[in-house]
Amino acid sequence: MPKTTEPPPGKPSPAHPLQRRCGLPWCAPKPGHEDAAAPGLVAAIMQSPNYRQADQDVEFLERDDTRGIRLQLDYQKAETLLEEHGIAHSIVVFGSTRVGEPKAARRRVEELTSELKADPTNPELRRNLSVAERILAKSRFYEIAAEFGRIVGKAENRMGDRLAIVTGGGPGIMEAANRGAHDVGARSVGLNITLPHEQYPNPYITPELCVRFHYFGLRKLHFLLRARALVVFPGGFGTLDELFETLTLIQTRKITPVPVILVGQDYWMNVFNPDFLVEEGVIDPEDRDLFWFAETAQEIWDDIVRWYELAGRPLTE
Repeated sequence: MPKTTEPPPGKPSPAHPLQRRCGLPWCAPKPGHEDAAAPGLVAAIMQSPNYRQADQDVEFLERDDTRGIRLQLDYQKAETLLEEHGIAHSIVVFGSTRVGEPKAARRRVEELTSELKADPTNPELRRNLSVAERILAKSRFYEIAAEFGRIVGKAENRMGDRLAIVTGGGPGIMEAANRGAHDVGARSVGLNITLPHEQYPNPYITPELCVRFHYFGLRKLHFLLRARALVVFPGGFGTLDELFETLTLIQTRKITPVPVILVGQDYWMNVFNPDFLVEEGVIDPEDRDLFWFAETAQEIWDDIVRWYELAGRPLTE
C-alpha cells in the first residue's frame, strides 16, 4: 500500500496530540486592560496551597485523613520496583546497626582506653569502654554476615538473579550482608525507613533496589512477602521486633513457614530462653522448633538448603 502524506478530499488530518491551532479561552489569564486587578487576583489563586494538584500537594498528602493513600503508596512503590527488577525471592538478614567492622570496633576500644588512662576515675568512660569491648567481641558477626552475603550472592548469580539478599539498608550487620553480595557482583536490596533523625543507606546496596519507607508496618510486610529464609544476627529492639513478629506469623500460619536461623547461640540464649517458654506452657514444643541456631555463614546456608530439601519445596521457583 502506497504511503500517503495528505488526507483524501473531505477527510481531516489527525489532530495534534498536544497542540491546537486556536487557543481555548482559558489558555490565558484575564488581561489587565479589561480589569487592572485581575492579574493579581489570578496570581493569588494560583499561589494558594489549595490550588495545587492533589498528587503534588505534600501538605495535603500528610494530613491524618489521607493516611490510607500514603499507606497504599508506601506499599505500591516497593512492590512495583521489586517486580520490575525481577526480585522473586529473598533471604532476609536482620541484625544490629551498632555491630560494625572489627577494625572500627577495635579503634573505638583503643580511643576509650586512652581516654580512661587520662581520666581513670570517670565512671561514664569506664562503662563506655566496657560496652565498646562487648561490641568488639560481637564484630565477628559482621564478618560472618559479609561471608553469608557472598554465599547468597554467588547463588543468586547461579539462579538467574531471582534470589537476593534483603536487609533494612542501614549500617552494621545489614551493611555487612549487602557488602558481601556487592563483593561478588550480585544485586541486593535495602528497605530503608524514614526516621525523625537523618538516616543514610549503607553504600553496598544496589542503587535502584534501595527503597525508603514511611511506615514500619509496610516495610515489615515487604521483608516477608518474598522471604525464603530469615537470618537473624545479634541485635536490639528493632531486631527483636522483626524476629518475634515473624515467629508469630509462622506460629499462627499467617505465612507459610520458612527457615528462621538465629546466629550466635550464646547471645540469643541470654536474650531469651525458649525452653523456659515451653516449660511455662506459653508456647508449645513445636513452636520451639520454628527456629534454630547457627554459628558460621556456611552452616546458615547449608541449613537453609537442607530445610527446603526436607520440606520438598524449591528454594526458588
